Amino acid sequence: MKVCKFGGTSVATADQIKKVADIVLSDPARKIVVVSAPGKRSDDDTKVTDLLIRLAEAALDGKDTTAQLGEVVERYRQIAEGLNLSNEIVQVIENDLKERLEGDKNDTTLFTDTLKAAGEDNNAKMIAEYFSSIGMEAQYISPKDAGLLVNQRPARVQALPEGDAQLAKLRDLPGIIVFPGFFGFTEDGTLRTFNRGGSDITGSLLAAATDAELYENFTDVDSVFAANPRVVDNPAAISKMTYREMRELAYAGFSVFHDEALIPAFRRSIPVCIKNTNNPSAPGTLIVKERDHSSQQVIGIAADDGFTTLFVDKFLMNLEIGFGRRLLQILEEEEIPFEHTPSGIDNLSVIIRSRFLTPEKEQRIMERIKDELKADDVHFNHDYSMIVLVGEGMRDTTGLAARAAAAIARTGASIQMINQGSSEVSLVFGVMNEDETVILKELYKEFFSNIKVCS
Repeated sequence: MKVCKFGGTSVATADQIKKVADIVLSDPARKIVVVSAPGKRSDDDTKVTDLLIRLAEAALDGKDTTAQLGEVVERYRQIAEGLNLSNEIVQVIENDLKERLEGDKNDTTLFTDTLKAAGEDNNAKMIAEYFSSIGMEAQYISPKDAGLLVNQRPARVQALPEGDAQLAKLRDLPGIIVFPGFFGFTEDGTLRTFNRGGSDITGSLLAAATDAELYENFTDVDSVFAANPRVVDNPAAISKMTYREMRELAYAGFSVFHDEALIPAFRRSIPVCIKNTNNPSAPGTLIVKERDHSSQQVIGIAADDGFTTLFVDKFLMNLEIGFGRRLLQILEEEEIPFEHTPSGIDNLSVIIRSRFLTPEKEQRIMERIKDELKADDVHFNHDYSMIVLVGEGMRDTTGLAARAAAAIARTGASIQMINQGSSEVSLVFGVMNEDETVILKELYKEFFSNIKVCS
């Protein structure tokens, strides 16, 4: 039994949904189909999720929502007409949206979650209806009815293992299950959404709970590539990689797969295959527990911008017990997560994603560190990018860091920070934003110039 998930571009139009049906029909093992909300139909289009966010914002501002509601309904109407479905399903979707708009607005986050989730939920209803209309035995199943449990606020939304036993029963239901991604319900019935791209998480959760033989994640590319194809021309395709390698690359900017989605599959050792809805015969990228990394130590290079460094300097910091803990506690109290903490004997840097900071928070943090920790110097540096080399074979390779540093030196750019995790699966270089592209290209040239496929 396989669980397959189809992303936003795979279900953006009637023609794309017809491809989904063909893919599901081509393999009887494809039992559970997880779907996203309709995505972009072209580069200048708007995702349904973004339309729903606009709708929620208008409702919260007390504005007339007729126009925003009409945009969303029209997208579904066009898809339904293209699938030769009756207007009845469109009316069901419109009524559902109107009911959500009448919901409790006191908690703006939960209200917005409820509207956002309508994208996946209603698309699943329509796709199940289409499957049935062409003779497939199929049914829509709600995450609430299926038992997909998530935790309560204010903690970051995560699935609870208490729901696994109920989710496992999906395996025994007749026909094909069409399941909306992106959201679950707390024990008291409150809807909460995962982070953007969270349909990947739903698919992984269902694959793990039902003990699937394979979790297929269908998107709009043939495979995962060794570098961003928008930056590097014709990068090598990756045929096989490990969970840890994919997790590192997804975290560091590979948008093809949500970085949290591998955890459920990893824990149950469910293989994951990234495939292309528009080219389903392509083998894709298989993600497994282990691979032979003797011939390719570095499997991929990722880059992500939008980082800020908090620099703290204090003479004899290394002898002051509890300094690091108290520094991180200040960030915790400001509700700011951190990424890396490279340090010296008298100084420490904390790498933070810039989106968590505001000028007011930065000023408050600097004042607290000076007052409470008696630091000699505290300041923020902005506009950093993190470039990450990833590969299970890196830990066993002598001179790899030197090769990477030499490649960066050839560009004339400066390295602002180097960090290697204890697992030695990734090597991180902090650089200035303006140097990101030229460094990424030079690193790719250094490690992949003669490689067509990574395996």
